[in-house]
Amino acid sequence: MQITGKITADNLMSLEAYTKYRKANKAAIMAHRQLRSVRLGEHLNVQFESETSIRYQVQEMLRLEKIFEEEAIQQEIDAYAPLMPDGSNWKATMLIEYPDVNERKRELARLIGVEDRLFVEVEGHARVYAIADEDMDRENDEKTSAVHFVRFELDAAMCAAVKAGAGTKLGCDHTHYPAHTTIADATLSSLVGDLR
Repeated sequence: MQITGKITADNLMSLEAYTKYRKANKAAIMAHRQLRSVRLGEHLNVQFESETSIRYQVQEMLRLEKIFEEEAIQQEIDAYAPLMPDGSNWKATMLIEYPDVNERKRELARLIGVEDRLFVEVEGHARVYAIADEDMDRENDEKTSAVHFVRFELDAAMCAAVKAGAGTKLGCDHTHYPAHTTIADATLSSLVGDLR
């Protein structure tokens, strides 16, 4: 899978080429996605996206839906490209995970606004709160969604500090879900690659 900095129809693989690539490389892509996943407490999973993960998602959708027409390919690119970090930020899919249906329903009602209380904190700098769900509102007066798309905008000093090895935390200060964790060194090394 070629990393180019921008996903276009011209630099995606054909369905045939991707099917071969997928067989040989799926384990490596899953390992990449796992490396960039950070568990926050028991029930939040934050999956930091990258060009590799977004390119994989687009190729998977094209494969599953057997999409080969140019306009439909562009629609898939347009749907996923906004989730790709662009040099001064980290973008992630936040999953709220409760296996029990009744517990999930109850907790999603208690966790309204949780996506806006998610933050990263680079050592020596102020917290940066997530900008959530820019594509559409994913909650209502009764509950929040189990899936949110978030963006953390880092200023130049924060980017430089992360690149220089500053410790970085991921946290949430929602009243009903206070949690924080230090992002593991291997994960942070991968995230550094998203910054200019």
